[in-house]
Amino acid sequence: MLARRSDLQLEGDAAGRFLPWVIAVMVFLAALALAGGLGLGKALAGWDQSLKGSLTAQIVDAGGTPAPEKVQAALVLLSGTPGVEMARALDRHAVEALLEPWLGQANLTPDLPIPTLIEVRLEPGASLSTAALARRLEAAVPGARLDDDRTWLAPLIHLTEALRALAAGIVVLVGLATIAMVIFATRAGLAVHREVIAVLHLIGAHDGYIARQFQSHTLWLALKGGLPGLAAAALVLLALRGLGGGMQAALLPPVTLGTGAIAALVLVPLVAALLAVLTARFTVLGTLRQMP
Repeated sequence: MLARRSDLQLEGDAAGRFLPWVIAVMVFLAALALAGGLGLGKALAGWDQSLKGSLTAQIVDAGGTPAPEKVQAALVLLSGTPGVEMARALDRHAVEALLEPWLGQANLTPDLPIPTLIEVRLEPGASLSTAALARRLEAAVPGARLDDDRTWLAPLIHLTEALRALAAGIVVLVGLATIAMVIFATRAGLAVHREVIAVLHLIGAHDGYIARQFQSHTLWLALKGGLPGLAAAALVLLALRGLGGGMQAALLPPVTLGTGAIAALVLVPLVAALLAVLTARFTVLGTLRQMP
C-alpha cells in the first residue's frame, strides 16, 4: 500500500490534484476544533478540582474596613464548625491582587473600602450544609456572607460542555466531508481509467490489486495534504497562545494543552490518511463489483 508505483497512472487525474488541498483544510479545521475542546476540558477540570470543597466568606462594613473583632468572630465560628478543615483571612494586599486585573492598580487607593475575605477549606468528603452555615455566620457577624465558589461556576461549566460538544460535532462533520471528497475523487479516477481497468481484468488482475493502486495513491495524497494542514494549525495555536499570554483574567482558568492532547493532535493527519485509504478501498471494491 505504501508503494507509489501505479499501473493506472493516477497522478494525472484532475480530481486527485485537488484532494491534498481539501484534506489540508479538513485537517486544519479538525485540529483546531480538537485543540479547543481538549484545552477547555483540561482547564475546567483543573479549575473545578481546585474549587472543590472551597468556600469564601466575605465580611462587609459600610463604614470601611471591617473591624478586627468581626473578622475574629467569623474565624472562630468557621474554624469550630465540624467539617471545616481550615479558615484563614486574606490580608488587604492579597485581596488587592485579586481585584487589580479588574479595577486597575491606579484605582486601588488606600481609602478604597475593601471587604475582608476568609478562605474556607472543607475536609474531604465532609457533608456540610452551606446554607445553614451561611445563616449562622450572618447571625453571628452582621454584614458577613458565605459563598460557595462552585455555584457561580456552574453556568460556565455548562457553556464549556456545549462548546466541547460543538467541537466534537465539527470534527465529525470534517470527517464526513473528507469521506465524501475521497469517494468523489476515487469514483472520478475509476471513470477515467475504466478501459485500463478492463484490460487489467482481462490479463488476470483481481479487484484487490486495483484497489491497492488507489489506496497507495490516496495515502500519498492524504499525507501530502494532512501534514501541512497540521503544521498550519500548530502555527495558529502558537499565535493564539502568544496573544493570550499577556492577558490577565483572574476569574478564568488558563487554557493549555497537555501531553495527551498534543499527541492527539499529531494523530489527526494520520487518522485522516487512514480514513481516506479505507474509504478509497471500499469505494473501489464496491464500484468494481457493479462493473460488467
